[in-house]
Amino acid sequence: MTFSIVARSADGTTLGVAVASKFLGAGAAVPAALADVGAVATQSYANLAYRPQALALLSTGVAAAETVRALIAGDAGPVGHRQVGVVGTHGPGATYTGDDCHEWAGGVAGDGYAIQGNMLAGPGVVADMETVWLAGAEQPRLPYRLVEALRAGDLAGGDRRGRQSAALLVVAKGMGYGGTSDVLVDLRVDDHPDPVTELARLLELHTLYFERPDPATLIPLTGAVADEVRTRLAQAGQAAADLDEALASWAGIENLEERIVPGAIDPLVLAQLRSGQVV
Repeated sequence: MTFSIVARSADGTTLGVAVASKFLGAGAAVPAALADVGAVATQSYANLAYRPQALALLSTGVAAAETVRALIAGDAGPVGHRQVGVVGTHGPGATYTGDDCHEWAGGVAGDGYAIQGNMLAGPGVVADMETVWLAGAEQPRLPYRLVEALRAGDLAGGDRRGRQSAALLVVAKGMGYGGTSDVLVDLRVDDHPDPVTELARLLELHTLYFERPDPATLIPLTGAVADEVRTRLAQAGQAAADLDEALASWAGIENLEERIVPGAIDPLVLAQLRSGQVV
């Protein structure tokens, strides 16, 4: 009743899951991931115990394929109806589809990824997801690569019952908010007529508000730029002798604090300041 992709970045530092389904709040049931360990998707009469069990096995160095075999072997429930995908920090991913899953059901796996789905419009859903995943090897941002693969599955027909929810969970060591979490992205669309498109929109917002700036693009807060920023901040009620302090205060109000770098300004922050839009 779901299609998903579990994968890691090319450098192995980032792991994640993207999922869509005609199911309320699939993001609450399907995905789990742990930085420097692995990621898992459990679906089709999902056994939610697979999530901690898979991550525990991966954390001890068990490979993805052996992890999947262990999950199935230890399941006292309707294994024929289960579907699961697993990926670790190295080696190929692994996927399992029980013989009793609703058609069409199946999956594929390769180096660093596993793609699976059940009750799909046809095998093209999984095939197109794999094609787009493999074609996106030059995309350095795993969240975007996962969503593009998910979108390919959706365009190929996705869940044959229709659309309802989608979710994205991505982890990387110390890359969460403020550097105090490993959760890089955790977005859910629980009930929406076009959940994959909505998930992509939310990811763009997440990038604006929470992604750290590219040092190569930072603009020094000097000269004419500093004068403009000071003037605009004053117009926004953030006049202060210390420009960095005033900018940081304004950014905190606008939820852009993750993009603040002393002595410089992120072009995206400058664009928001120029727009005069308040979040």
